[in-house]
Amino acid sequence: MSDAEVILHADADLLADATAARIVTRLTEAQAARGSASIVLTGGGIGTAVLAALARTPARDAVDWRRVDVWWGDERFLPTGDAERNETGARAALLDHIDLDPGRVHPMPAPDGPDGDDPAAGALRYAAELRARAEAGGTVPSFDVCLLGVGPDAHVASLFPGLPAMKERERTVVAVHDAPKPPPTRISLTLPAIAAAREVWALASGESKAEAVGLALGGAGEVPAAAVRGRERTLFLVDRAAARDLPGTARP
Repeated sequence: MSDAEVILHADADLLADATAARIVTRLTEAQAARGSASIVLTGGGIGTAVLAALARTPARDAVDWRRVDVWWGDERFLPTGDAERNETGARAALLDHIDLDPGRVHPMPAPDGPDGDDPAAGALRYAAELRARAEAGGTVPSFDVCLLGVGPDAHVASLFPGLPAMKERERTVVAVHDAPKPPPTRISLTLPAIAAAREVWALASGESKAEAVGLALGGAGEVPAAAVRGRERTLFLVDRAAARDLPGTARP
């Protein structure tokens, strides 16, 4: 696993624009090396802002989007099209504006899907989809980049401090119940699934995230954001407000 690197941006807008440019570079490099690429999307304010910035930049056309697999790190267990679903925000911000292969877009299950109102069955279905796209012998694809938003409590995906999902080491996808942030029922990748990514990028913007970023980079191993690592690279992409509580040794 890689050590975490901090990349500091002046404000949220510059963070979103720079991360969008970084995505273009990462995906084009992956396609040049392997013919295709994969990305795990996140929701939240800064995650959606990154996707909107990517939609705006002409550089997005450097990526052959027909050869990109799109996954999600977590999802609110709400009906398809609900405004609170990460998928809905991602489609409005980016996915509806680019030429994707629908068969390579992998939204997490919703309660109006084939498993009905059973998030555990939905989690099993998504795990099977990941396994079907994994390299030989694997359970999860080697995502080229996995985007994660860092919450004020230092949660990532829907892995919240103190909940069982944070400690899951066998399964790649789990149902989350009683999440402290509404809605309480969700589906999430686990830490082992996240760790399959070549690169993990944790995004944080604003003073409300400063304590969480400080905990994640200050050795507080009990918070989920401290545990995320990519196989080749781990980036914490933050703005100055979110970097307020960074330990001196971690400040760029």
